[in-house]
Order: sequence, then C-alpha cells, then structure tokens
Amino acid sequence: MPKFPINEALEKDDLYLAVNGAWLKTAQIPADKSSTGGFADLADQIEKILMNDFADFDLGKQTTTDPYFAQFMKYYRLANNFDKREADGFKPAQAFLDKVRNLKDWTDYQDKLPDLILSGYASIIPLSLDPDMKNTQNYALYADVAPLILPDKTYYQANHEQAEALLEVYRQMVTKLLDLAEYDAQAGQDLLKKALDFDRQLAPHQKDSTQRADYTKDYNPYSLTDFAEFSQVLDLKAIIEKLLGSLPKKVIVTEPEYYQHLDELLTPENFANFKAWLEIKSLLAVSPYLTDQARVTAGLYSRALSGSKEAMNPQKAAYYLASNQFDQVVGLYYAHKYFGPEAKADVHHMVEKMISVYKKRLLANDWLSPATKQKAVVKLSTLGINVGYPEKLHPLYTKFVVNENLSLLENDLNFTKIALTEHFQRFGKEVDRTRWGMPAHMVNAYYNPSFNVIVFPAAILQAPFYSLKQSSSANYGGIGAVIAHEISHAFDNNGAQFDEFGNLNNWWTKEDLAHFQELAQAMIKQFDGLETEAGKVNGKLVVSENIADAGGLSCALEAAKGEDGANLKEFFENWARIWGMKSSLERQKLLLSIDVHGPHVLRANMQPKNLDDFYTTFDVHEGDGMWLDPKDRVNIW
Repeated sequence: MPKFPINEALEKDDLYLAVNGAWLKTAQIPADKSSTGGFADLADQIEKILMNDFADFDLGKQTTTDPYFAQFMKYYRLANNFDKREADGFKPAQAFLDKVRNLKDWTDYQDKLPDLILSGYASIIPLSLDPDMKNTQNYALYADVAPLILPDKTYYQANHEQAEALLEVYRQMVTKLLDLAEYDAQAGQDLLKKALDFDRQLAPHQKDSTQRADYTKDYNPYSLTDFAEFSQVLDLKAIIEKLLGSLPKKVIVTEPEYYQHLDELLTPENFANFKAWLEIKSLLAVSPYLTDQARVTAGLYSRALSGSKEAMNPQKAAYYLASNQFDQVVGLYYAHKYFGPEAKADVHHMVEKMISVYKKRLLANDWLSPATKQKAVVKLSTLGINVGYPEKLHPLYTKFVVNENLSLLENDLNFTKIALTEHFQRFGKEVDRTRWGMPAHMVNAYYNPSFNVIVFPAAILQAPFYSLKQSSSANYGGIGAVIAHEISHAFDNNGAQFDEFGNLNNWWTKEDLAHFQELAQAMIKQFDGLETEAGKVNGKLVVSENIADAGGLSCALEAAKGEDGANLKEFFENWARIWGMKSSLERQKLLLSIDVHGPHVLRANMQPKNLDDFYTTFDVHEGDGMWLDPKDRVNIW
C-alpha cells in the first residue's frame, strides 16, 4: 500500500480518512479477492514473490538442497498439472466418497468413525487434542460441534436478511458440482435436500459467534463415563478408545447443550439426512484438488460470502493449495531468503523493549492492588517471544513424501492421514510448546494464552508496520502497537483468566477483577451499536480485540515518547495507515457477524480518541469529529 498525501485539515474530524482518503479514491479490490490495502497488500506482495520464485525452481533456474522444499516443489508441480487433473476428472475422489456412500446405519458409522476422523471427514462429534486449559503441560481430548453451512447460528433465525440468498447460492453450487460429478439429477437434488435438512437440525443447540468469543467458556470437563452418557445410540467410549488407543479420564466439551441434544440427531429416520450431509461435505472438500471447473464451482458459496467477484486463476489457486499443505516449509524458505537473522534479532529487541515499557506501566497502574499487580508482572516476565520464524522445521513435515504416480488428491489424502494420526498420537505426551501456529510468510501475529507466548511471523515485519526507512515514531505506531496489542491479549477479558504457565486460573483479587470487568463493559459500551456501511457493531463480540488495541496503542505511544525526536503526529498517522483497507460490502457484513475484530475504520479512529496525547497532538476540541468527551474515554492498560 503506497503512501498517499495526508489531508491534514481532516485529521481533527476523521483520522482514518485523512490518512487513507486519497488512497481509497483510487484503490481497486482485485477481482479474485474481497479486500485490498494494509495486511492484504502485504499478502499479495508475498504471493507474487513466492510464485515467481517457485516458477524459477520449476523451470530449473533455481535449485534447492533442502529435501523438504524439494518435496514441496513436487507437490506444487502436481497442483499445477492441470492436464492430468482434467484427465483424471472425479476418479481420484471415488474411493473417498464411497466410504460415505457405503455407510449403512449409525452402528456402522460408529465402527468406522475413528478411521473417518483420521482421514479428514467432517464429523458429527468433532474430536481433537489440545492443551488442557487448566493443565497446559498435558493434552486433553476436546469434543466440539459439527460445522454449519451458514456462517453463524444467528443466520438460521427467522427472517435473517441474508440467509435465504446465501442458501440459494449454496444450492446452485452443489447442484452444479453434482452434475460435474455425474450424479443422477433427481438423486442429486434428493441428496441436497436431505443435507440441508440435517444442517438446519444442527443449529438450534449451538453457540453463536458472540458466545464463542468468550472462549474460556469452552472449558467444560466431563468424566469419560459422563461424556459417554450423552448418547445411547453411539458408543462414545468405544469410538474414543479406538481413536486414541487408550481411554482418557475426562473429555472437555466446548458446547454441552449440543451434546445434551445429540441423540435427537441420531435417530434411525435421520441417518439418511446425516449421510447426505456428510457426502455433500466430502464432495466439496475434495473438489479443489480435482478439475479446475470443479475447483471454481466449489468456491461459489465462499465467494458469495466474501464478495470476491471471480475465482483465482488456476496457477494462483495451485500456489495456495500447495503452500498451505507445506506451510511451515514455505515459511522457512521465505524467512531465510527475505528476512534473515539480523532483522529477527532487531525486532526481538523491540519486543523486549515493549515488554519493558508494559512492565513499567503495570507497576505504575493506579487501580490494581499490589497482589494482582505482582501476579501480572510475573505473567509478563515469563511471556514467550517468537519472532520471524521457528528455529527448525517441525518433524511432521519430514513425513510428507510425494508419490508422483498418484493424483494430487490422493497425495493430499495421504498427508491428511499422516497429519491427523500424528495429532492423535500426542495423547499422553507432554505438550510441544515450540510449534508455531502460523508460518513465517503469513501477514499476521498472535498471542497463545495456553502457552503465554506472542508470535510475530516475518511477513508482518515490513512497511507500513516496520521499516528502517520510517521514523521510530512511525514504527511504534505500526509494529510497536501490534507488538503491544499481542502483549495486551495476555490481559484482555479472556487472556487475563490464564496465569503465567498458560493455565486457566484466577490470579486476581475479587475487587480488582470486578473493576477490570467494569472497564471491559465500558469498552463494550463504547463500540456497541456504532454504525458502519455494513451495519451496527456488536460491542460484546469485539471486546477482547478492542482491549488489546487500546492497550497496544497506549503502550506503544509511551515507548514512542521515550525516543529522541519523537513525532506523535507520525505515530498516530501510521496507526491509521496500517488499518487502511477497502473491502467488499459482503465481507464487511460477514465480519460484523462473526469476527472478534472491529471494523478497520473504527480500529483506526476509536482508540486514538481514548488518549489525551491525541488531542494535544492534533489540537482536537469539542465539536471536532475526533472529539470524545473525557468521561467517555476508556483506558484499561
């Protein structure tokens, strides 16, 4: 995203438009994307760089001595072999689909479910291993809920303005795909009707996105015996034992109400609906690996959701398909070539400095008691820092060996089985805290509350977030605020419930917690009901990210002020610049319903209004658009 002239006369009324307005007038959203600017522009740049590099490897202009990157290139070539994919048609998918078609009844499904889970099929009882929230040294078995077709439970409510239109797109997509797969037309429509019927039955007893945003409520441990009581149709204990090879003492249920009504789905009469739902899900899952027409058709619904005008071209789709399968391999290639150890050390030092500033602010905090303050500092002092890229490739990727005599889909299914087998073999082992949740070429960052670690992949560590060509104030308004944002997640409404070891554990005094919850409520109130072109903001849905934004910007501001030659104007302007984005209306509506992040315009404009330095820097007074009455300003960290 290039820099455009800033309309300084507008900064008092709309900081976001003052900084990004000139760019917004000319910015064009790529036809195969739903947004442009900010994070999206960096992702597009990396996409072009890597696609060019991989083309050179494919043509022999570059070579590699990395055996794992060599396997990636074999897979990449399979993904790009459109002649073979076209010639194979839907044949590679038949065995995968036949496993569903051959299911006889619930007893048969129970017997085959462990293998279906390991093979990557959708499940009515999704099981996974994750760190036990109250003992994160060990893995626990989690039981989640079956995925819905529409984005959220709220879409299934009567008269939802988008639901029927989206379902109609879904029907059209599946109908076209069934035709491509040479299903009998009437049989295909019957299958689709049954699948949609089963999907509607899944929604009533699931949480909506706002409820899921409070992820600590996912921790509902049941003894194995009590969990098994949720169904008289499926032998849940037998399924788990076959999947894990032994029996856990407990199962953590993310949504108990769903399991309390599980047997209502598992009637003999409903098995045909479930089987149709599973077959349609399976067909959609494999289609991106088959012919290009199948890939484009299978993306119709997701494009309707996001507002993308057209599908990616085949080469770009192949790039994403292959790089997602080998994400950490590609990430290390990118990081070593385009980031390197010097930049890694520099940014690591910057993170340490931000932690130091944060610690100072915690100690000076005027509403925390000494007992809670001490615990907060301990948590901050043990915060893990991952910058740029992991030190070594995770062993899982060494198991991905491409068989060039098989189809793209068959290789993918083999890799899925390898990855999921490795996943469930973690049971009984100590949690691996070194594994990164994002590859180095992803433009993003995150805080993991169970590990108490912040992670900054290499891709985000460039302009406008960070550059040696920018002033230190601009860098603090960019990557500094992002770094402090992730630190703040350790102390948002969710993260604050985890201790320094990453365990769900209340370390607050009763009075401090009550005051913190009042401040969180004030942040909810500040955003709730704010109007955007896509609709109103749900303050409760976005509260955790807003607390992190507020803490991040405030902490970065203090760090910027501590530098020689601080320029707070550049600090706030770059904060607004990193949120510069143009998105389709469809994408904006979707994110308002399901995303825990606030709209980018509000992220740019609202948090500066909470800081006194913003008002003095831009000489903002009552009556100006960026004015917020002092009693309505929210400061937490």
